[in-house]
Amino acid sequence: MAEHPDGQTAEPNEALVELLARKVVGQPAAMQYIVPYLQMYQAALAPPDRPAGIFLLLGPTGTGKTRTVEALAEVLHGSPKAVLKIDCGEFQSDHEVAKLIGAPPGYLGHRETTPMLTQERLAAVTSSNCDLSLVLFDEIEKAAPSLTVLLLGMLDRGTLNLGDNSVVNFERTFIFLTSNLGAREMMKEVKPDFGFAPTDHRTPAQIAGKLESIGLAAVRKRFSPEFVNRIDVVITYQPLDTESLAKILDHHIEELQRHVYGRLGDRSFEIDVTPAARQLLLQRGSSPEYGARELKRTIHRLLTQPLAALVASGSIAPGTRVVADANDETLAITPLDEPATRMPQPTRQAPVVLALDDNVDLLGWLETVLDAAEMTPVRALTAAKAREIVASRAPDAALLDVMLPDGDGVSLALELRSHHPRMQIILMTGMELSSDEASICDRYDIPVLRKPFLGQDAVNVLRARLVHEKPGTRGSDAATPGK
Repeated sequence: MAEHPDGQTAEPNEALVELLARKVVGQPAAMQYIVPYLQMYQAALAPPDRPAGIFLLLGPTGTGKTRTVEALAEVLHGSPKAVLKIDCGEFQSDHEVAKLIGAPPGYLGHRETTPMLTQERLAAVTSSNCDLSLVLFDEIEKAAPSLTVLLLGMLDRGTLNLGDNSVVNFERTFIFLTSNLGAREMMKEVKPDFGFAPTDHRTPAQIAGKLESIGLAAVRKRFSPEFVNRIDVVITYQPLDTESLAKILDHHIEELQRHVYGRLGDRSFEIDVTPAARQLLLQRGSSPEYGARELKRTIHRLLTQPLAALVASGSIAPGTRVVADANDETLAITPLDEPATRMPQPTRQAPVVLALDDNVDLLGWLETVLDAAEMTPVRALTAAKAREIVASRAPDAALLDVMLPDGDGVSLALELRSHHPRMQIILMTGMELSSDEASICDRYDIPVLRKPFLGQDAVNVLRARLVHEKPGTRGSDAATPGK
């Protein structure tokens, strides 16, 4: 649930809301209140002289508050890392807040103190297709009072004066504040600590409204009215239910499978986690108090580490299947000698792969390799032709050469990722990337194939990237997030 200052809700872009909701499980309402502000910014109708959007995200830990900001960065800029994050737990003393703006001239350490909030750092978390910066103040209630005082001017005027008197402009910025204020009371409302709780006949909307009231009351008790009134939207995150936790578990297991494909290459194997094992992981890795926060660590401890031990000892043959099953309240990992049934075809339909290179012989060879791997190749000799293909039918993945006759593959990769966030991009190059190009690939998680490479190398990388995706669903990417 969310509260707008004027009590009105805007009609969201359904395609973009759906795309974001898939990335943040169990919190669809949150996206419905963020997307309208994104639309106003794209239409150049955001109010001037203030940030484009100011959002306070409330709720219990492990419900997806930080993940929301990362998902938005992934859609806008192609990388969940494209966020300027300020951990407010590091600014619990007033003197530490000076790190954000730097010491003024004449103070000891003026030249040695580099401000954390600068125009350059804001620009560093944008992309070529969207100039909107995302700034996250995580767990704002932990910060010293002087930080909220510092934020008052930023949230009101959209500017911040640094220690050297330079001015930082936040008009092209979404500012997110996360907080656990009221989380304990919310959990008591949902699950009482003691006594016989009567049957709850309230609707989900009524429960959500009660949790929102608890969160807003805690916010108004902690922060001044001047600070609260500068916030555009207050969004209260709901505790995750069993279905949402199961979906998050599926995502983590798919991520582990993708990691195996990408890192082990031709030594990779298929992971089969039985329903009983999934239930055990959910029991050990989730709780009403911590949500899904412990789930990833539980998977790492009970599944990833035993798998790593088996790989290190040579107990798992390449291309085979490994079964994880629950056995007497423990997780048993059993390598099987039988071939992996799903590994040659990690998606239900043949994925469409765009191959872009000005070398005709290389394209012919890639077509043969992709056909043999049950993928549908589409070739292009120029960036212009690639854009035509993508406009008519967005492929599931693209192999792009870095050196093109009418452009460069790195810029094209960012362009395609901006317009089609779910398209998997892999670069090919026969020379060393520049430091800027390498930094972009690392930041946006774009793998690079070094020429000459084996056909199996390309297939392994594609499978690793496509293991999350279901081909034929690219139409939902039609909403262009960039400005």
